Amino acid sequence: MNERTELLPPQFIIDRELSWLDFNTRVLELAEDSSIPLLERVRFLAIFSSNLDDFFMIRVASTKIKIESGVSAANAAGYTPNSLLQEINEKVSELITRQVNCFHNLIKPDLKRADINLVHWSELTEVERGYIKEIFDAQIFPVLTPLAVDPSHPFPYISGLSLSLAVIVKHPESGEEFFARVKVPSVLARFVSTQKSIRTRFIALEEIIAAHLTELFPGMLIVDHYAFRLTRNEDLDLEEEDSENILETMEQELLRRKFGPPVRLEVDSEIQDVLLNRLISELEISQREVIKYQGPLDLTGLNTLADLDRTDLHFPPFKSQMPRGLVDTEDVSTDAFFNHIGQGEILLHHPYDSFSSSVVRFIEAAAVDPKWWQLSRLYIELQVIHQSWKR
Repeated sequence: MNERTELLPPQFIIDRELSWLDFNTRVLELAEDSSIPLLERVRFLAIFSSNLDDFFMIRVASTKIKIESGVSAANAAGYTPNSLLQEINEKVSELITRQVNCFHNLIKPDLKRADINLVHWSELTEVERGYIKEIFDAQIFPVLTPLAVDPSHPFPYISGLSLSLAVIVKHPESGEEFFARVKVPSVLARFVSTQKSIRTRFIALEEIIAAHLTELFPGMLIVDHYAFRLTRNEDLDLEEEDSENILETMEQELLRRKFGPPVRLEVDSEIQDVLLNRLISELEISQREVIKYQGPLDLTGLNTLADLDRTDLHFPPFKSQMPRGLVDTEDVSTDAFFNHIGQGEILLHHPYDSFSSSVVRFIEAAAVDPKWWQLSRLYIELQVIHQSWKR
């Protein structure tokens, strides 16, 4: 905090964390904007979700550490850690309401009008179910590792940001119920096409897994299942001045943050209280850190849809322009090119000004000009430059 900041009253200072939420609000507004191409809006919604993940992993986590450490002093914006966390929770709650509304009431209907349908298992035809079964057997089942919890098997470790299914299974003879966890593999596409040749209907990966739970727990009855997702503290705590070996310190911190304390639990809004309370107890997380969503959870997976090859639903490809100061050099000789740029400074604004018509053109011209013998301090890794350099 500098001297000038100390002189400013809190009402003139915007808190860093709240400012970050305002920034992410603008990202959400782009997803809500109907004037933007549809699949670009889908990507903005995925970006908003990814940004919010980062915010909880780093910003919220560090605020909670301050509270646990007993820090009670107000920052320059007038917030104590406790009051800041309360303000964050209120803003996040509002943003999540908008996020859910954007997905269900804006994005999904517009996708349907564009013949891109997000469907549930109950809506699939027999032909589609057969096709999905082939995908499950060949691609999904081999990478699943269901873990049941019983007296000899403790509650499994839940990695940060991993999407999971919480499953209650019952023994058909004894009637005893067990909790099980199935991790939704992140190596597979989040939304799967239900048709082989026509990509117009998609189903969430976790729904496919849920529809085949009996194959994961043979001989058991499936009582209930819901999706959940845990976020852990992944903030790095590096004290460089106290570290003799920064590489070793970094390795230790990266290992530690894999097992950081939970800071957020996202669950399906329909989850039963018994199952939710089990998760809260096992994960050692408080009720106020639970966020209920009208599914699906983890909308970062929408990038699967945003990548669809539908040029009518994307921004047109960006084309850079010839730099204004080089307009007259497009077809001139190397000597004329150097004479032109030698007449005065030329401002290049990338990516709007063409990189190939300016920087690459300069390097290519220098590579074939006998009067040039050295280009210093060039650290641009481009294949075309390497080819010029070989000359």
